[in-house]
Formats: sequence, structure tokens, C-alpha cells
Amino acid sequence: MSAASPAPYDPAAHSTPSQETVPRSRVVLASLIGTSIEFYDFYIYATAAVSVFPLIFFSGDDEAMTFLVSMATFGVAFIARPVGAVVFGHLGDRVGRKATLIGALLTMGLATFLIGLLPTYQQIGLWAPTMLAILRFCQGLGLGGEWSGAALLASEYAAEGKRARAAMWPQLGAPIGFLLANGLFLALVTAAGFDSTDPDPDGVFLTWVWRVPFLLSIIMVLVGLYVRFKLEETPVFQRALQQDERVKAPLGEVFRRNWWELLLGTFVMYATYVLFYLMTTWILSYAIGSTRIGLLGVDYADFLVLQLVGILFFAAFIPISGELADRFGRRPTLMVVTALMIVFGLAFGPWLDPTAMGTGEAMSTPRMVGFLIVGMILMGLTFGPMSAVLPELFPTNTRYTGSGIAYNMSSILGAALTPFIATWLVTEFDVAAVGWYLAAASTITLVALVLTPETRHADLSGVTSARERRADERR
Repeated sequence: MSAASPAPYDPAAHSTPSQETVPRSRVVLASLIGTSIEFYDFYIYATAAVSVFPLIFFSGDDEAMTFLVSMATFGVAFIARPVGAVVFGHLGDRVGRKATLIGALLTMGLATFLIGLLPTYQQIGLWAPTMLAILRFCQGLGLGGEWSGAALLASEYAAEGKRARAAMWPQLGAPIGFLLANGLFLALVTAAGFDSTDPDPDGVFLTWVWRVPFLLSIIMVLVGLYVRFKLEETPVFQRALQQDERVKAPLGEVFRRNWWELLLGTFVMYATYVLFYLMTTWILSYAIGSTRIGLLGVDYADFLVLQLVGILFFAAFIPISGELADRFGRRPTLMVVTALMIVFGLAFGPWLDPTAMGTGEAMSTPRMVGFLIVGMILMGLTFGPMSAVLPELFPTNTRYTGSGIAYNMSSILGAALTPFIATWLVTEFDVAAVGWYLAAASTITLVALVLTPETRHADLSGVTSARERRADERR
């Protein structure tokens, strides 16, 4: 390694024909539409896991247990996501970003479509939840390869000094997918007259209407495929090809040279995932769950309207987070937001306790909307910069694999277990315990951020990691 500090990345000096000719709008659309579809697929499963699957895919008289088992199948995808990150990461670092993104989209989309065709427990018994779990695993495989590819697509085309703003586009797929999935569910629930507090097992919603969002996903997948087929390879990966910088085994290279970045990336993302699934999946289950097991007993459709309002703040603050991360740096921005997440977690008890919030029709709407807005603002601020931070930690020749593994390992720790643990905490203790869980996760992330180097000016065309670049700068 040279003892001199590396020169700042100059886009003009490293430009390629594809970088000059590919319209920025096409890059934005290709990175945004894929994650929107992926998160749409993911959210319709999450919503159905709370309101539909406990009733039609699982059997038993213990209401709390069937609910927990349904939440456990929701977590299956998070076990699959690191596997998807390894498989698609290898292809992304060896074959290219474009082809790998197409494969990830197909894997996720076909699994989602097939869920809409599954027979129920009443029709084929235990085969129904078994097939549901298998398809849920396939959903996780696809998402495991999707996010890192979309993040690289956006960041590797970005200009110096504007990378967080450019890389925030795939992050917007999360709130867009949520709005599409839950907006459609709300329309269907309303049209079918479904009452989550007193569900009719023979009603049209549980008989067939719930399948519609899963089946419609195939249309979105076809649109996404068209957009991605029109895309060219990123200029950064093209340079890696021209300079023969690819490695034969990206996974082995990542664990040999970038194990520290894997650890940092995993725990930098950890609290973001915990907050994400508390504010999207767990809060829905807490709100519409039966008062007999200590939950709020609110009608599903009524609460979903409030959640859709909150998600607008999530979407609005993602671009703001990109601006902040480019202006002040990744570490300072995320450290402040993570500290605020600790405070937010400590407020769960007084804010959400049923005696203060009210239950059923007596629930305080302003109080719940305030909680959702604050949580979603923090979600946007912490989620937005991640598509710049994680890729910047890794060199070009292992970036797809490294960022994907870090992102999806944190999904196991911070997302797969969160709805299940939070549901158990609130039924065994109280809602304040869920807030302490968020505060503890945020503290762990804050420590990881302290140990993480600032990557705002990292040269993405290089084959050195953030740690190696910082070591060079100190010599």
C-alpha cells in the first residue's frame, strides 16, 4: 500500500461510455422499482401473517399460539436472506449487477405469486403451512439479493459528494411498497366487509379475496423486468472487468479481508431493522390483537389507515436523510438519529400502555398517530443512508457480496426475531419491555457507529475496504 493519502474520486477521470449515455432517470427507476416490488411482496406477506394466515394456515384453539406460529413463518424469510446474499452476491461480483438483479426479482416475484395459489390447512392439512414456509423462504432468497444490487446500482452511478442522495432511491422502495401493499389490502378489506375483531371463516375475504394482492404482484414483476432489461452495467463494475479485478470466490475474499466490515455493517444496520419491524409488523399485531391477551383490539381497517398516514413521514424523511448524510457525514447523522431512537424506545411504556392509549373503539387516535409519526420519522432518517453506508465499506470486487451479507445478517438479528420477541414481551410482561428492547438494540448500533470509519468520500472504484483506506490515510 502507498503511504500517500488516496486522491479523491473524480467522476470525470473515471467516466465510461455507459456512464455518460445512461439517463439518470433510468438508473433511478431501475433501482427504485425493484425494491418497491420486493417490499410490496414482503409487506403483503407481513400483513397476511397478522390478519389472515393464523386463521387459514394453522390449526389450534390457542389464539396466542397460532398467532406466534404465524409470526415465526414470517421470520423464515430472514433466515433465507443471508443465503440469498451469498448466492446473488457471488453472481453480482462475478457476472455483473444487471443480470443478478433480474434473477433476484424473478425469485421473489414467482414465490409471491405462488403463495396466492396455495390451498389452506382445512383443505390439505399440514402440507399448507409447509408449502407456505417454503415459498416464504424463496421470498427471502430473492430479497437477499435484491437490496444490495439496487443499492450498488444507485451508488456506483452517483457523482462524488452526492452519493447518499443518489443511493436513497432504492430505500424509497420500502415506503412505496408498504403503501401499495397495505393500501390494496385496505381497499379489499373494506370492499369485502372483513372484520378482524370477529372474522368470518366462510366469508369472501378469507375464502379468496386475500389472494388478490399476491396474484397481482406478477404484473409488477413484469414491469420491473422490462425496466431492468433496458439497463446497462454500472461503470464501476465495467472498470473492474476491464482491469481484471474480479476475484474467483467473493465470499471467501470477504471473510478473509473484510470480516471487520461485515461485523460493523451488520450492527450498524441492526437497530434500523428492529425499529422497522416494530413500526410495520409488530405495531399492527399489537393494535389489532385481542384484548384478551393484553393487546388493543382495534379494527384492522381502522388501524391500517393510521399506519398509512405514518408511512408518508417515513417516505418524506428518506430524502432528508440523504441530504444530511452527504452534508454532515454518515457517522454523525446516524449517531444522532440512533441516540434519538434510544429515547423513543424508553417512551413506549407511557405512550402505548392500554390504560393510557385505550382499547377498541376507545383507543386515542391522536396518541397513536403521534407515536406512528415519530417512529416513522426516525425510521426514514436511519434507513435512508444505509444504501450508501454499507456499499462504501467494501471494495468493488466484493461489494455486492459484502454489503448484501451485512445487510441480511442484520435482518436475522434485527428483523426475523423482532415481531416474535416483541409479541412475546408484550404478552409476558408489558409494552414497556418492547421499548427497552428497541433501546438496547439502538445502544448496540451506537457502539458500532463509533467504531465505523466515515465513508463519505470513499472511492468506489477502488479494491480496498474502508478500513484499509483509513489505515493508508493515517500513514
